[in-house]
Amino acid sequence: MELVDTFEFISPETIRIKGTRVGIEVVIEKFLEGASPEEIQRHHPHLTFKQIYATITYYLFNQERVDAYIKAGHKRVEDAYEKQCQNPSSGVKRLMKIKEQREASGLQSREEISVCL
Repeated sequence: MELVDTFEFISPETIRIKGTRVGIEVVIEKFLEGASPEEIQRHHPHLTFKQIYATITYYLFNQERVDAYIKAGHKRVEDAYEKQCQNPSSGVKRLMKIKEQREASGLQSREEISVCL
């Protein structure tokens, strides 16, 4: 079995661990934060040690390419967030209006609603 057989290369933007809905970036980012494979497995018990070690090994052998893949993913998320902030949905607009009304009336909510402003 080849190492790459552990993954599903769905598109240039999506690489998942085969048999899961988990992108390789989930395991790699935990690894880069200093988590051991055992810690990663505790947080993601649906992943096997074989899948975790294979993902780390794939990263170590393809570090430059995988770093670019992760960076591009972060950029897509940031761009989508900015687009959402510029064109909020009707539900978000409603929440923003409620927040403004509460602030204007001096009411304190138990939890702050965090929305794009």
